[in-house]
Amino acid sequence: MNEPIIQFVDVHKSFTGANGSVHEVLKGVSFNIPPGRTTVIGGGSGQGKSVALKLILGLLQPDSGSIIVDGRDIAAMKARELNEVRADFGVLFQGVALFDSMTVFENVALPLREKTKLPAAEIRARVMESLAQFGLTGHEDKFPAQLSGGMQKRVGLARALQLQPRIMLFDEPTTGLDPARSLEIYRLFHKMQREMQYTSVIVSHDVPKIFNLADQVVVMHEGKAKVFSSSEEIQWSTDPVIQDFVQMTMGHIYQSRLERE
Repeated sequence: MNEPIIQFVDVHKSFTGANGSVHEVLKGVSFNIPPGRTTVIGGGSGQGKSVALKLILGLLQPDSGSIIVDGRDIAAMKARELNEVRADFGVLFQGVALFDSMTVFENVALPLREKTKLPAAEIRARVMESLAQFGLTGHEDKFPAQLSGGMQKRVGLARALQLQPRIMLFDEPTTGLDPARSLEIYRLFHKMQREMQYTSVIVSHDVPKIFNLADQVVVMHEGKAKVFSSSEEIQWSTDPVIQDFVQMTMGHIYQSRLERE
């Protein structure tokens, strides 16, 4: 059995409001993320899903507990160590964060230009290969504003994968897309993860579609995390909280594997 690549160990995280009130988002959360698989973090709004991603990246610090990435505690790292660990991450946030003044080609080439010393010809070859892989051939000279939302997500993913990260983090990656485009993007995520074998962590409210990609599901609720090895296991849980979650997000009848085919 492979050791987990990411571990949350009794993690607590609170935020203080403008009026001095304290909101405890994570109340002793513990779970493991296996390497080379897809873990989906789900749950209602405000349950700490995106906070978990920011803790993994070291953008937030836990009040207590540990976030272990590849055997090293993120919370205990200094800036230099943290930047070394972050080099293994690719990130795709809600807004994609493409540079409006740069073409598709320039956006995708940016990590290679900033982080490597590859010659221009090799960078061009790699970027054009990626654009073909993501169905973006012929769009390299366009600007983000000229693309559909789904195509922008493709460009964002192509850029995030240029440095071949070991871990990909996705924060609500289909926000703003219609159901058909969302399903298309999730299928692309599934295909690329299987081909490149990186560890994928996806925060999403878009269920049940996203659960069909999951090798593991972590459901966040009222500061705690419950871990399931499949969407079927969620469906048959006897926990009242999880039963409510299933009814709200999946309906009374849910056949989880139909769309995968």
